[in-house]
Amino acid sequence: MTEDFTKLFKAMVEQGQDMVRAFNPALENMQVKGFDSLFPTMTKDMMEMWFGKTFNKEGLDAKTRLLVTLAALTVLGAQAEPQIRMTIRHALEAGATKREIAEVISQMSIFGGLPAMTKALEIAQGVFGGTGEDSE
Repeated sequence: MTEDFTKLFKAMVEQGQDMVRAFNPALENMQVKGFDSLFPTMTKDMMEMWFGKTFNKEGLDAKTRLLVTLAALTVLGAQAEPQIRMTIRHALEAGATKREIAEVISQMSIFGGLPAMTKALEIAQGVFGGTGEDSE
């Protein structure tokens, strides 16, 4: 990164932090760990309505959209841990198998590296352990 870009990025982060403080000062000290547990897993029908074929009837179904989302989040790595956990829960609800989820995550090692893949697989194992669903 160039020095100018670094300065610009730092200014953007500071502006974002100022906005958060202005909207809700309590958020400044909020702990992000476990934040994803506050959001319930949506039903398959709800996900299909919101993320599936509502806007594009010929397009991807909710399961496929969630697997694509999981791929992108895996590449982002540990910074997306709550989002990965929530997306895995939703993908399972939308009909994805544990095997499909693990395969998507494993495929992303090419793009995000082994540490990102390993972290996402650890997160997936934690989610799988909480679902009571048999491995496929």
